Amino acid sequence: MADQDQDLVDVDPHDPGDGSIPVFRWRQAGRESLATRRQLREMGLRPGGQEPVVRIECRGGKRFAWLYRIDLAQPKRPMTLGRERALDAAMSARSTCPACHRRYHYCLPLRTLGSCLECHDGTPADPTTYIAPAQHRLAA
Repeated sequence: MADQDQDLVDVDPHDPGDGSIPVFRWRQAGRESLATRRQLREMGLRPGGQEPVVRIECRGGKRFAWLYRIDLAQPKRPMTLGRERALDAAMSARSTCPACHRRYHYCLPLRTLGSCLECHDGTPADPTTYIAPAQHRLAA
């Protein structure tokens, strides 16, 4: 029995294994000089290519967040017209039904259903949840 107990090893499945990034439980890491991506964004900063220095775990290790050094963070890049256009195109692809071409105010389940609910199973859509497709009147 004693030989069996010596063979057991306590392994943390979330630990990178090389000891490069310390793992702390919720509210155990000194966070005066560290911040998550969301906290950096609220400060007008971004990680700027730096690697995370600490991993914070909560809810029994099921959820985690990376912490970055604030002093190495860089200012956020300003939103330009080109970036805004690219972001709108990406969101349009996620919120436009390929069958009826309505653009909804939320992302559609295109991977699972392939269309909006009305086109998929006939569930009527609320007209306040989408933008009607443009009507062309070239040769009316």
